[in-house]
Amino acid sequence: MTSSGPLIERIRALIAARQLLAGTRLPAERKLAEELAVSRSSLREALKKLVGEGVLFSRHGGGYYLSEAPPPWSEQRIVQPLKALVADDPDYRNDILEARHAIEASTAWYAALRATDADKEKLQSCFDAIQQQESLSPVMATQADVRFHLAIAEASHNVVLLQTMRGFFDLLQSSVAHSRQRMYTAPTIFSRLTEQHEELLLAILAGDPERASQAAKNHLGFVQTTLKTLHENEARQQRSTRLPDDDTDLTREDNR
Repeated sequence: MTSSGPLIERIRALIAARQLLAGTRLPAERKLAEELAVSRSSLREALKKLVGEGVLFSRHGGGYYLSEAPPPWSEQRIVQPLKALVADDPDYRNDILEARHAIEASTAWYAALRATDADKEKLQSCFDAIQQQESLSPVMATQADVRFHLAIAEASHNVVLLQTMRGFFDLLQSSVAHSRQRMYTAPTIFSRLTEQHEELLLAILAGDPERASQAAKNHLGFVQTTLKTLHENEARQQRSTRLPDDDTDLTREDNR
């Protein structure tokens, strides 16, 4: 199988040449494959990699759409330094969660006050996408999860909060992916997170800012506490494996 790298660059060039905006749907897979003169399997592989990079996202019902790109300034000055910190020391992920706690409580508040009918429709669509992707692809489910939180920021109609969230897009995606990887393996935890997302959605749809802000706080507080507990349990298990083997010690005593 040939590398999808050149094909990915051709798709990027097509997007740039047509000056496609965020949210624009790419041509249908069959048509795009014909236009690029490649097989549909090769095209599908390239499109999935672009989804993984955050360039594209898929929507229920089919099709690939252009994602919102983070502004260059925030990417260079905010995201990259923080990504480097997290790479060197994973404990910084807790700082990301604390920042999300502060920012998303505000975006939820203002989204409940200002969300338009179109905003509410998008939020419902994003929430539905999370549920639909869960059994299909963890990567796609993570993308859907991030889009749900970004859609709340968009519905806040506060450009500073929105740009902050967009600037943290890659970092947010990393945070969500890490959280989901650690927590979604437990059915009881998965169920709680689904309920929390739904409560957040319903509070915004109901236009109740207090309820929406509290729902965001409860959700991220639960994520933070659960991850801490999982980490402590893993550390405890690792320590227990370093304890001396009782049978080995007794054998040694008998041989003395």
